[in-house]
Amino acid sequence: MVADVFYRMIGFTLFGLLGWGVGGAFSYGAGKLLLWGLLAGLLGATVMPYGARAFQRWLKAYMSEVSGYTLVSVMVGLMAGLLMALLFALPLSLLPGVAGRVVPAAAAIVMTYLGVSFMTARSQSLAAVFESRSRAQSYVPTLHGSVDSTRAIVDTSAIIDGRIADIGRAGFAPGTLVIPKFVLEELQYIADSSDDLRRQRGRRGLEMLNKLQKEAAVPVEIEDIDFRDVDGVDAKLIRMARDTGYPVVTNDFGLNRVAELQGVRVLNINQLATAVKPLIMPGEEVEIRIVQEGKESGQGVGFLDDGTMVVVEEGRRHLNNRIDVVVTRVLQTTVGRMIFAQLKNGVSRDKAAKG
Repeated sequence: MVADVFYRMIGFTLFGLLGWGVGGAFSYGAGKLLLWGLLAGLLGATVMPYGARAFQRWLKAYMSEVSGYTLVSVMVGLMAGLLMALLFALPLSLLPGVAGRVVPAAAAIVMTYLGVSFMTARSQSLAAVFESRSRAQSYVPTLHGSVDSTRAIVDTSAIIDGRIADIGRAGFAPGTLVIPKFVLEELQYIADSSDDLRRQRGRRGLEMLNKLQKEAAVPVEIEDIDFRDVDGVDAKLIRMARDTGYPVVTNDFGLNRVAELQGVRVLNINQLATAVKPLIMPGEEVEIRIVQEGKESGQGVGFLDDGTMVVVEEGRRHLNNRIDVVVTRVLQTTVGRMIFAQLKNGVSRDKAAKG
């Protein structure tokens, strides 16, 4: 309400003066001038709040898309342009006739425009300078030239996976988890996808991120940083990791390989999960339920409690039954561990109970 009254006062004053000026241009009498000013003022008081609120909405939407570095660049360019215009104002005002009044004003407009344009074009360079100085202060080089950091950059796949929250609660997180702005934007893009599966994955990722921030088991920072000259989220993650020295937390096999090739340290959640699984050696006996057929003839497939796949030779005939098997081979793959086994005896536990 207070803002509306303020807008109406401004509208009444501005439009009233405009109406008075228009009436004076047509050489009306004092009464008609007053009437022109009053009518114009009432019109201004009516329309000004709507126009002001529309302008506020536009300005808010526009400013939300403008980075802080761009805004600072515009302000610096504006002040520099006005300063240059002030320096040229006095000599230009000495020009004869109308030129002495018009040229200084035109020069001020031109100088201001050039200053803002130049600084806006250099805003990315300004951002790079400040970001590099900030990153330089946030980590300390070790004797071997590497970086000893208590921060880690989390990529999209690790957020959607969700196990990073459990790792944080268990106290095994590397320290502060840094979520770059471009990762957050990718999560939002996936959450808005027309594909149901992708949309569910994106929303799960946003929920997990919200859960991480609320639980505060491990500090989470949203880093307002982007690399406009780099295409692709994976490439931006590697660029950020190389510039800051922070490791990347991921479960993306492709990103893992590319990052390692470029000398970036990677904390792979899948590798961590494999490392903490109980060690099973060939010759050990385990009890397992055959839940599906294997790829090869006669094979049956089951899973341990930790999700490790167990392929049982001649296990197909015991489908949906629990049996005792003997481990024959343990195969470590890039995606996890796989166990091969054979029947300890040809009778399943369920069948033996029936007998």
